[in-house]
Amino acid sequence: MNCPFCDDKDTKVIDSRLVESGSQVRRRRECMVCNERYTTFETPELRYPLLVKREGRKVHFNEQNLRGGILRALEKRPVSVDLIEKSISLIKHKLKTCGAKEISTALIGEWVMQELRHLDDVAYIRFASVYRAFQDTSDFNNEIDKLKKKK
Repeated sequence: MNCPFCDDKDTKVIDSRLVESGSQVRRRRECMVCNERYTTFETPELRYPLLVKREGRKVHFNEQNLRGGILRALEKRPVSVDLIEKSISLIKHKLKTCGAKEISTALIGEWVMQELRHLDDVAYIRFASVYRAFQDTSDFNNEIDKLKKKK
């Protein structure tokens, strides 16, 4: 770690502790050259797998695309921001921990539908209608019937 004041590489850790959430380590450091002290935060770096689109194209994960799709489905629905963020975090966690180098966007779409099914039935139907490319009202009726049976 280079000192932010003099850019020297000779620094030492004075104190380390976990941040409240437990997902970061806060380290207090001191430069051995200029004696300045500063704080750093360390987080584990887990890489997302590459996403394989339906046509075979590979793209990097984009959280904004995930968030945008979920928010469009939930537009004007009575679902709290906390629940939405929890669902997004759960999907991101599944992605990071799946262990694969590549993952199909179809699987991510299923994860999104699973989360929306728990959050709001209307949002689930909205997302499913676009994701599964419903052709007519019978597709909507079939999906609604499935929802009714599960409840």
